[in-house]
Amino acid sequence: MSRPVPAEWAPHRAMWLGFPSHADLWEDNLVPAQDEVEALARALAGPGGERVRLMTGTPEGDAEARRRLGGVAGVDIIAGRFGDVWLRDTGPIFLGPDAAAGFRFNGWGGKYDLPHDDEVADQVAAAAGVDLLRSEAILEGGALDHDGEGTILTTRQCLLNPNRNPGWTEAAAEAVLARDLGARKVLWLGAGLQNDHTDGHVDNLARFAAPGVVVCPVGFGAGDPNGEVYDAAARALSGMTDAAGRSLRVIRIPSP
Repeated sequence: MSRPVPAEWAPHRAMWLGFPSHADLWEDNLVPAQDEVEALARALAGPGGERVRLMTGTPEGDAEARRRLGGVAGVDIIAGRFGDVWLRDTGPIFLGPDAAAGFRFNGWGGKYDLPHDDEVADQVAAAAGVDLLRSEAILEGGALDHDGEGTILTTRQCLLNPNRNPGWTEAAAEAVLARDLGARKVLWLGAGLQNDHTDGHVDNLARFAAPGVVVCPVGFGAGDPNGEVYDAAARALSGMTDAAGRSLRVIRIPSP
């Protein structure tokens, strides 16, 4: 079994971002997307902030990133290759300062199969100078949330979807998560948000805010199409315990 994945609030050495680099993918939105990521990188790397590692996907994207952010304190620009910018899903899952788990990526169940996305984990691990522990499983980082103590939160809609790992059961998935990510207990929710091309990633449905504390949205008005999904997730979570045996405290927050 691997060590448990650190929680997102744990100290870390850097924040990885992908820089929009493909004109054929972004079309008229390329420059606005680059503006947004530039602003995000500058905000993260501000005084007392993060070390940002900005990965570029093409030579043209690399040149533009260096024009915008070259020389900005706290921002490292790293030439790489990817199809889309969602490094949370395509990149490795860091296990600590010296190792990361690398999973296979198939374009969110074959829907967006872009060149080089399945190579991102290797590139990030190499640039970070950590050992990459390779897994045969297909998995995106956004499909899981971690409390830092071995409790993993996920959805059946995504993790058991036959477009990722055909034939997976809860027991089979839990065995992989224990071996590769140090899971001591897996908490299963049902469906994710409607019209979510990730097939129900948990990262926009419920998240750990601290060990034993989970936040879950409230529907935005009576017409929110995900109102029932949010409520079902909150009800399920309120009856769960984590790997340490704590009953979860569920905090409802406004839906974005």
